[in-house]
Amino acid sequence: MSEESVSQQGGAGARPQGLLQQMEELMAALNADLSALDADLQSAGGAGRPDGEERPDS
Repeated sequence: MSEESVSQQGGAGARPQGLLQQMEELMAALNADLSALDADLQSAGGAGRPDGEERPDS
């Protein structure tokens, strides 16, 4: 094998790790956004329903 083909294989092997790291970073950012949204909804008092009203007990 030439050096060039070895370096290409190494590059291809590094690519999935880069994608995995990007996905982990995106998931962390999404979790942070969802946590912030949840906190906003909780503080608004509309945790149970979008209109903020509680369901009557049946």
